[in-house]
Order: sequence, then C-alpha cells, then structure tokens
Amino acid sequence: MEDLKPRPANSSPLTPIGFLERAAIIYGDSPSIIYGHTTYTWSDTHRRCLQLASSLSSIGIQRGHVVSVISPNTPPMYELHFAVPMTGAILNTINTRLDARTISILLCHSESKLIFVDQAFCNLIHNALDLFPPEINRPMLVLIADDAVAEESSSSVLIDGDFLGSYEEMIRKGDSDFRWIRPASEWDPISLNYTSGTTSSPKGVVHCHRGSFIITMDMLLEWGVPKQSVYLWTLPMFHANGWSFSWGMAAVGGTNICIRKFDAALVYSLIRRHHVTHLCGAPVVLNMLTNSPDIRPLDWPVKILTAGAPVPATILFRIESLGFDVTHGYGLTETGGTVVCCSWKAEWNQLPAEERARLKSRQGVRTVATPAVDVVDLETGESVARDGVSMGEIVLRVGSLMLGYFKDLEATAKSMTEEGWFFTGDVGVMHPDGYLEIKDRSKDVIISGGENLSSVEVESILYTNPSVNEAAVVARPHEFWGETPCAFVSLREGLTQQPTEEEIIEYCKGKLPRFMAPKTVVFMTELPKTSTGKIQKYLLKEMAMSMGPPP
Repeated sequence: MEDLKPRPANSSPLTPIGFLERAAIIYGDSPSIIYGHTTYTWSDTHRRCLQLASSLSSIGIQRGHVVSVISPNTPPMYELHFAVPMTGAILNTINTRLDARTISILLCHSESKLIFVDQAFCNLIHNALDLFPPEINRPMLVLIADDAVAEESSSSVLIDGDFLGSYEEMIRKGDSDFRWIRPASEWDPISLNYTSGTTSSPKGVVHCHRGSFIITMDMLLEWGVPKQSVYLWTLPMFHANGWSFSWGMAAVGGTNICIRKFDAALVYSLIRRHHVTHLCGAPVVLNMLTNSPDIRPLDWPVKILTAGAPVPATILFRIESLGFDVTHGYGLTETGGTVVCCSWKAEWNQLPAEERARLKSRQGVRTVATPAVDVVDLETGESVARDGVSMGEIVLRVGSLMLGYFKDLEATAKSMTEEGWFFTGDVGVMHPDGYLEIKDRSKDVIISGGENLSSVEVESILYTNPSVNEAAVVARPHEFWGETPCAFVSLREGLTQQPTEEEIIEYCKGKLPRFMAPKTVVFMTELPKTSTGKIQKYLLKEMAMSMGPPP
C-alpha cells in the first residue's frame, strides 16, 4: 500500500468553478438568473462567463491578480464569481456599506488590478481612489450599467476616461470558446474577503479552490438543497461569497433570483411570483420579514438559513408561524460559510412552539465536512464541561478554513494552532446533548444587522474628537438590528461648551460608515478601570444591557 501515491490522475484539483460547465450541459435551457425583466439560462451564464474571462485575460489579468467588484446582488455580481477565477485571478467582493476611506485602504492593501463598479457606486469608488497615495498604482475600472439605477436617478452614467468600458462590452468582445484556466493546485487562492470593521488593521481572508469546493458541497448537503431549487438573493454576495451559494446554485442547477436591495414587500412578492424555495439572511432579515405590513402566511414552506448573529427565540417563533422553515447556523468569513448548524431532530417537533424556538436558537453541531468543534477553557485549553453553563472559546477544525490572512502571517499563526485548531474569538457553551451555543464575543465585536463592527475602531474615532477624554464602545441590544454601538465617554476638563449626544454621533458619522457610528452616547465623569488602568468593559456591557433596546 505504501507504494500507492498521489498522481495526476487521482489528484485533480478540486474547484467549484467546474460546476458551471456541468450546469450548462444538464440544465442548459433552465433559468439560471432572473433579475427584473431579464432572464438567463445556464447555457447563457456559462457562455457569458467564458466571454468575460476571455476579455479579462486579453487585458492582462492573470493568475494571482486580484480583481474587485462593488455591486449589489445583480447578474454581473453572480457571474464574476466564475469569470474571475476562470482567468486564474482572485475575486475580491467589496462591502457596499463601507465608506470611501475604508474602501481606499482595502483596495491599496489588496493591490487590486481592476474594479467592476456598479453605476450606483461610481462616486464612492472615485472618492476612494482620490485617497490613494501617489505612489500606489490605481486599478483599472469597468462600469456595470443598470437600467434599474438609471430609472431611480432619472439619469444615465456616461463612461468617462477613467473606465476601460462597460461590463456588457467586455462580454460582447470575449471568446465563448475560451479555455478557462484551471487551478494548478487546489490550494490556489480563489477569493479575498475582508472582515468588516477592521480597517485600522485590514484582515483579508484568503480562501482556496479546495476550501470553497468543500464548503459549497457541505452547505448543500447540510441544508438539503434539491436540484433546481429557486434561491432568492436576500444575503449579500459580498458576505463570504454569499456563504458559498454563488457556486452552490450552479451545482444543483438552481435559479438565482437577484435583487438590488432587501425590501420585505418585494421579497414576499418574488416568493409568490417565482415559487422561491430557499433564501438566506442574518437575523435582522428575519425580523424585517415578520414586521412587514404585507404579511400573510405562505402557501408553501420556504427554507431560510440564518447566521451571522445569535437569533432571539421570539423572532424564530414569529418567522416560523408564517410558514418559513428556519435553519440556524454558525460560521465566519474565515470558514467560508456555516460550519455548525442546528440540525433538527424529528422528536423535537412534538415539543411546544416556544421550546422548539429555544432549541433552534442554539448554533448546533458540526457539519459533515467539519471534523471537530469544541469549547475550551481560555486558561487551561481543556474542553469545558458539557453543561450549557461553563463558557470557553469556540475552536474549530474545518475543511474549508481559509489559507490565512493576506499579508499578515502573525495573525494567521495566532489564529491557528499546530494541533490543528482554529480559534474563533467567540465565547460559547456546550450543552449536554452536544449542541453549541454562543454566549458572548471575546474580542468585543458588535454584530449589527449581520455586520461585524470593531469597537476598537469606533473608539479610535471617538478619541480624535477634541472634547473626548476617554471612550469605550460596547453592544446595546436593539430590536431591529440585534445590536448597535453604545459609546461611554468622559469629556476633557475645562471645556467651555460640552458636546451633546447628537453632536458626538454626527461627528462619528462623518468619519465612519453610518452603520458603525454609535447610536447611543452615555457621558460619565470617569470610566470604570482596573487597578492597572484598563477600562472595565464588562461593567459597561452590563450597563448597556440594563438600558435595554432604545425606544
């Protein structure tokens, strides 16, 4: 047996990009993408991606280059998940909620060669590029025109000298017989995704073809996604490549229903019009669906996968009463999708609704492609008791784990141990039945509407205010967003005029993406500290929790 080794015939690199060619063969005449009045088949999507990859290669995009895109969930955003890797390049999807300063930092850090820009974000990208240091080469630009944006703004965007041309022009010029560039190794990078709220020290998560293949297949299996499902894109594709479903829908020949932005009334309308079977979203999406004036029970079960933040049991109870079938999961940008799911047991269906919701609010058990999950004591490193009370850090062994953080070997080494564990930075408990539940964040990250906000970064902005002496930011409960930043501030002595809460908030909005700015500011004479001078955030968290959600 020891003479049998890997060889080219038995070690072909795993990649999700091959799903598209297969879909074109099996489901060629079936709809792949529906967007407004536009419908493409899988044959169309396969051809368009090859033509776009051909055009990218012809302008010099090659293996190892980073290609960025800033766009909502439109057909081009979906197609780029295949077309960019088909050239050997690495796809970088940009969070559309970020401000120009943050985007500029991330583009410089990634050394992006080209940016596909949806026309709604042209000014944002121009402002970001204006902040580039003079010695940094600017990336090329390609415009993604969209009639929906033109109708909203009552004006069209002209392609100025900064743009190479338009997205559709690149497709028209491309060769549909282009031989796409397969990865030389399954460990070759396929995507670069930045964790949100970390611009002071950008964390660029690099995933490889192998990991993306594994997480895609794992998610389809765990969620039980059948062939030719109808998937509604309520989850931004810039969130971990849409939790891998950008590639997953090609694997099952499903139909992608694309929308520019989330609107509950539109979601209910599209569910009924296209007989939607699946959608994903952070808990805030579930909350919006339960609070829509257009609510009426669904005519068939629609499966929702939710992750990104702990889900209150009350929201689960309300959403399932409407006919949605919720699967609750847990994952990180670093894992490429959910690697822990609250796998449902048939006997739980006999329990009262409130108890079912409580059980489902837990994060769950490891998926098939996740070898191990544990909760370990932060001091000893030993597994905590499975009692649902003893807290520790959640650690994972994951088949889809990132290659590491781009240009940050120190952070990469710190997050992964030689024993094979990835330290998540999340604190949780393990219940007696082996199901995991998150209890807190060990790194003071605030989760607002599924977005991770760094409290340290918000504090750094507060400290730039000349009136602020000390600042600490913690999470305050919010019925809509889950959590919002709450700032505790002490002011400098001798001020002739003290700022108001509104002035501090507006100051932060001028220097941060609006969703990162504090929604509450509490003034204190002095912040509580330890004997060594460290601010005692746990006391501030207790105060913010006791305040409850804002009215």
